[in-house]
Amino acid sequence: MKKIHNKPNLIEYRKKLRRRSTAAESTLWKTIKNKQIENLKFRRQHSIGNYIADFYCPEIRLIIELDGASHDNYLSEEKDIVRDRTLEEYNCTIIRFENRYVYEFLEEIIEAIKTHKINYLKKNS
Repeated sequence: MKKIHNKPNLIEYRKKLRRRSTAAESTLWKTIKNKQIENLKFRRQHSIGNYIADFYCPEIRLIIELDGASHDNYLSEEKDIVRDRTLEEYNCTIIRFENRYVYEFLEEIIEAIKTHKINYLKKNS
């Protein structure tokens, strides 16, 4: 079976991304690491195929992406659409939030995770 998670050729790039996390990524990571939300294990800068997800929970196949100002243009939006479609082919669900949501609506992000878990478990039980 073809390896799609954490391909060896992306290890150094993933490490670099972890070292250079945005403030929003660091803040969200403090909230979701160590199974703090619904006992779910999240991974930071996890690669799936040729893409690297900001956060990934394998148990419920959930990817959380935080988008900064660099995503506020047509070209980036098109790339994100292609990326999301590819990741969905790996049976992942992607939820995106603007960086500012981590500071302004953290509870809503947590609720989105909980809701996805409920829906995922219903669908896959």
